Amino acid sequence: MEMRVLGRTGMHVSKFCFGAGMFGYFGNGDQGECSQMVDRALDAGINYFDTSDVYSHGESETILGTALKGKRDDVVLATKFSLPMGGANPNMKGNSRRWIMKAAEDSLRRLGTDYIDLYQVHRPDSATDIDETLGALSDLVHQGKVRYIGCSTFPAEQIVESHWVAEKRNRERFRTEQPPYSIFARRIEADVLPTVQRYGMSAIVWSPLSQGWLTGKWRRGATPNDTQRQNLQPHLYDMNRADNQRKLDLIEKLDLVAKEAGISLMHMALAFVTAHPAVTSAIIGPRTFDQLEGLLAGADVTLSQETLDAIDAIVPPGTNISHDDDGYVAPEIHDKSLRRRPNVEQAHDNFRETISNIEKYKAAQQAKK
Repeated sequence: MEMRVLGRTGMHVSKFCFGAGMFGYFGNGDQGECSQMVDRALDAGINYFDTSDVYSHGESETILGTALKGKRDDVVLATKFSLPMGGANPNMKGNSRRWIMKAAEDSLRRLGTDYIDLYQVHRPDSATDIDETLGALSDLVHQGKVRYIGCSTFPAEQIVESHWVAEKRNRERFRTEQPPYSIFARRIEADVLPTVQRYGMSAIVWSPLSQGWLTGKWRRGATPNDTQRQNLQPHLYDMNRADNQRKLDLIEKLDLVAKEAGISLMHMALAFVTAHPAVTSAIIGPRTFDQLEGLLAGADVTLSQETLDAIDAIVPPGTNISHDDDGYVAPEIHDKSLRRRPNVEQAHDNFRETISNIEKYKAAQQAKK
């Protein structure tokens, strides 16, 4: 397994990162099988393991921590925080100091470790000042509970802002960005990946197989039914959608390129993302031991310039096939109130109505006297 330096940290990690997102009720809750997968990954040369508190609501961290007992010093262990962990409780999510400090302690306990090698912000939080977030993360680093910090699915401009704040406020800076990247999700090639390179960061990419679309299982006229992902996220595989029909067409073309190169579509997809100079590691997220073996078989695959050019001709650089592959949607997009100037006349009318109601209330109170 090829080793690569994580940004400018001097720490070496494997080209494939074992993602434990499928550990727990979300995918596989069998501790024995999950431990076997971890051992097999270690035997194959993987030293980098990634999870999150939100995966199976903490169960992933617990299973991974148990699997790594006695092996902790041999691995680079990463986890994340930010996504909701407390149901309706608004303070059990996000990037505030209050939540970061609790989330970190909870993750340390579940993972059964004294420190986290890489602690990552799972998503941006528009309600929290980035200085608040970096300040709390810096304190965790200074306390020895965290070694490095990173972000996940941040837009390029927010990565830039984080580095500006880190420099001006003397905070720890993000060393990694974890974006979605695959042959079907190439938008980050235009901004996020160049930004990562400019700041000496590493990209640790997730969903290199585009939610399973690039495994080779999904084909026109032979699409599988009742798969794990299909059961959990059925909208991703709704064949009545135009973008999914386009994916089926593209898969046929990409499969021909893979066959010409003498490799499988899945291995071509993995080799494609790790070929980008900004990418240090690609996260593989097997649910079963057999899936892990299939993924590991592509660890040494590299693509020729001819193959990379052929992929570019099918899916142009810097483009996403579907919004499902974006990973993050800014609140300004889904909250229309953030896209509308306030109606001044309406505001004035509301104010006048309020004053009128106050006068009526005063008059009523005077009448009672």
